[in-house]
Amino acid sequence: FYVNLVMPKGKGGGGSSKGGAQGKGSGKTKDASAEGTKGGKKSAAGTAVKVRHILCEKHSKVMEALEKLREGQRFNEVASTYSEDKARQGGDLGWMSRGSMVGPFQEAAFQLQPSTVDKPAYTDPPIKTQFGYHIIMIEGKR
Repeated sequence: FYVNLVMPKGKGGGGSSKGGAQGKGSGKTKDASAEGTKGGKKSAAGTAVKVRHILCEKHSKVMEALEKLREGQRFNEVASTYSEDKARQGGDLGWMSRGSMVGPFQEAAFQLQPSTVDKPAYTDPPIKTQFGYHIIMIEGKR
């Protein structure tokens, strides 16, 4: 998703020696007010979250991971052991903006309150998506 979002900006910015300067001048006035309104509406709920997750294909495995969290293990340690995705750095997905995540994952992520890996507030029960089962926590919201 990010590549698709960045590419048009890159193309617009890449040809920006002429068009970019003009685009910024006229675009800032119009876009800033339009985006400002949207941002204002979303700001109460946030427009991006700093996400960590544990992804497991099988329900039984995600339930094992959930049990470890309930026992008080650190979220990043459980993620490193159990998560089956590329985010093996303790499940850290970094900052993700609204619209860049699959529906159920995004809904859950924005409903959570920020917490820390040693005292995580996470999704219980896990969230099911087409990728498998996720235990999600967020470390920040903006």
